[in-house]
Amino acid sequence: MEQPTPEEFARRIGDLGLADRRTVDHAMGELGGTEITLDAVVKQMQRRGLVTTLQTEKILRGDRIGYFYGDYKVLYLIGAGTFARVYRASKDDNVYAIKVLRKRFRDEPKEMEQFLREGRMGLKLRHPNIVSIHDVIADAKNPFLVMEFVEGQTLRELVRLRGKLPVDLALRLIHEVASGLAHAASMGISHRDLKLSNVLISSDGKAKLVDFGLAALSDRKNPEEIADCPNARAIDYAALERGTGVRKDDPRSDVFFAGNMLYHMLAGEPALTETRDRLARLNVSRFQEIKPINEQVEDIPGVVNQLLTRMMEFNPEKRIQSSAALQAEIRKVMDLLEKGTGKVNDDGTPSVASQYDDDDAPTDEGEGYVVMLVESKATLQNAIRERLKARGYRVLIIQDPNRALARFDPLDDPPADCVIFSAAELGSLALEAFNQFASDDHTSEIPAILLVDRRQTKIIAEARRGPRRKLLALPLKVRELRVGLMKVLSGTQRRPMGTY
Repeated sequence: MEQPTPEEFARRIGDLGLADRRTVDHAMGELGGTEITLDAVVKQMQRRGLVTTLQTEKILRGDRIGYFYGDYKVLYLIGAGTFARVYRASKDDNVYAIKVLRKRFRDEPKEMEQFLREGRMGLKLRHPNIVSIHDVIADAKNPFLVMEFVEGQTLRELVRLRGKLPVDLALRLIHEVASGLAHAASMGISHRDLKLSNVLISSDGKAKLVDFGLAALSDRKNPEEIADCPNARAIDYAALERGTGVRKDDPRSDVFFAGNMLYHMLAGEPALTETRDRLARLNVSRFQEIKPINEQVEDIPGVVNQLLTRMMEFNPEKRIQSSAALQAEIRKVMDLLEKGTGKVNDDGTPSVASQYDDDDAPTDEGEGYVVMLVESKATLQNAIRERLKARGYRVLIIQDPNRALARFDPLDDPPADCVIFSAAELGSLALEAFNQFASDDHTSEIPAILLVDRRQTKIIAEARRGPRRKLLALPLKVRELRVGLMKVLSGTQRRPMGTY
């Protein structure tokens, strides 16, 4: 299709109801002159927040529909699966997630009914660890669900970024998952699609379950239909239940696959061998040949090993029997790790012979030091802050590297004794700030650490090194961060108590 003129592009924004016409005209007037290009108008409208990238692409393609679902204005595409797409949308200055059934399934009665049943089921669920569904629009042409919008990332993205999660973080997240499952189970609903991508991690680090779609699917009377479902996890559930001789929709199946998620968080890879082959997924040996977690992860606490063994027990009678029981068992393990070593005695009982492992021991090594952490992800912020505070450090959190640099005024005392720049999410912004921190006269002698993913080879190559400049590779252990801090802080005078 022929591209619109600059004036046509601006006019379509108003005609489509994406922005008030007077606001659009005012934005055009700011450009001035007579030789205005389409590119200049596009950038101006995006800069003023009148259109998003998705809306721009649709206007340039000449699309006339898809800008609104009901009264909800579509802003961005945030996810796409086999059956549906999920958009970020707005209404009355509030933000929502809109889940839309793909066009090719709208004429399929089974898929349409499953989609609507998922929505109606979700309307019943209100829990801090479950993404809420606010409304179900059963329009035959455009069926969609109005859902809570969660700012953050999926658990799959977090594990992909971090590689392996610390034991305490993994346990906290799976405990929150179990809490959501237990609430759903109390209303007679199981999830049946448990995987890392169906858990959202909010900006404040909370786990939230999403997509109870296969719970709706489990209403089907013919279990063969589930095995024929294109969703791989549906096949896994069917294979496990067939192999163990239990009825479909056994609540202990969710416990097993919650175990697979915990294993993946700790080991950085799933317990079950991954394959796209349907027959291979239906092979029951996949569930019997799982490598023990203590062979995958060094120094895994014994109680965590025991917990995972019971979660992923092939015999359902020996498996933890419900989501509520799972929630309680995880809480016990978390408490044991806080109180003791998490090791087990010869008889299998937890050992609390010593109060703390060396790496878990609270110390005063950080007393008198202030550390500034420059990190955009709330989950990483919380994880690092908690561990450093336990060792006596005071921790300041800033998301923007440029704001962090601005805090160091040449005329004032420095607000921190060391700055940790994290490049995992911030990338080149963190690198530039780290290097500038080393070159500015008033900060060149202040210690700094750059956290980098090993795959960020360009950042690693361009980072400025020195006695007070250190790079640490992610994922890293607490001990490595502690040692790195003590090295760069060597020779830095501690602040008197009560002054920081």
